[in-house]
Amino acid sequence: MSLSRRAFSLFVLGLVSLTMLGLSTSALAKSRKKILEETLRTYAATIRWGSIEQAESFVDPAYRANHPLTALDLERYKQVRITYYNETAPVPVSDFEVRQTVEIGLVNVNSQEARSIIDRQVWKYDREKKAWLLTTGLPDITRGN
Repeated sequence: MSLSRRAFSLFVLGLVSLTMLGLSTSALAKSRKKILEETLRTYAATIRWGSIEQAESFVDPAYRANHPLTALDLERYKQVRITYYNETAPVPVSDFEVRQTVEIGLVNVNSQEARSIIDRQVWKYDREKKAWLLTTGLPDITRGN
């Protein structure tokens, strides 16, 4: 094989390798996106139904360790019903972080007073767990807009 044919063969092999690497990276990005979409959909449904204990499983374990839910926090969540959960599209900060703003409607079960809060969420992808985790904690229902 001549030098030019050998060089051409190596060039083609390199090009194929780079293409395969690109396809692999693209497939991983699509997988992360699909996992994100499913996570956000499931989290929204969990919050809408008022399952705070289940919603807490979406929160990053490091955040939960530093900010554990107290009995008082759980009682406060029991005092409200979620009436709506209006989310904006997630905004990518990087390949492994997105931000999302959500308006959550609340009704106090005792007074029937309605109000809303804005929840600014940051989600980060955990490469080991292959999961998106909420790094900003559960919605703070004690504050207003």
